[in-house]
Amino acid sequence: MKEIVVETETTYATLNVNVSGYDMTVVEHFSQHIHNLCNRLGIKVLDCYALQTKTTEVWLMQEQGTKMSVDSFLKTHNRVVQLRSLNATMCPIFLEVLLKNQPEGVQLSVQEHTEVDYKTRFKGRPELEGLKAKISN
Repeated sequence: MKEIVVETETTYATLNVNVSGYDMTVVEHFSQHIHNLCNRLGIKVLDCYALQTKTTEVWLMQEQGTKMSVDSFLKTHNRVVQLRSLNATMCPIFLEVLLKNQPEGVQLSVQEHTEVDYKTRFKGRPELEGLKAKISN
C-alpha cells in the first residue's frame, strides 16, 4: 500500500476526485479531461483507476395489483483520479474549472483519500477468504 501523504498549511493531503454516472463513455472522457487538466495546471496525479461497476434493478409495479416486474437495469460506472499535494491556492480554481465543464448526468465529488478507499478498489474474492479461514483453523 502507498503511504498516505499528510496535509500541510499550504497543501492538501492525497485527494480522490470521484467521477460517476450511467454512461461509461462520458464518465471515462471526463476523467481523462480531469487528468489532462491536472497535467496542464501542474497538479500531481498519483493514480487513475476504475472502481467496480454497480448494477441496480429498477422494478415496475402494475397500476392495478401488487405484481412487480423488472423494468430495467442501471449500471453506475465510477472512475477515480487521485491527486497528491494539491496546492491550497490552486484548489478553488481547479474545482471551478471542473464544475463549469461537468457533463450532464455525471456526479463529481472530491474527498480525502483513506485506507477504506484503498480497500474498496479491489474486488472481493470469497473463495480465497474461505480457503484462508480453513487454513487458519
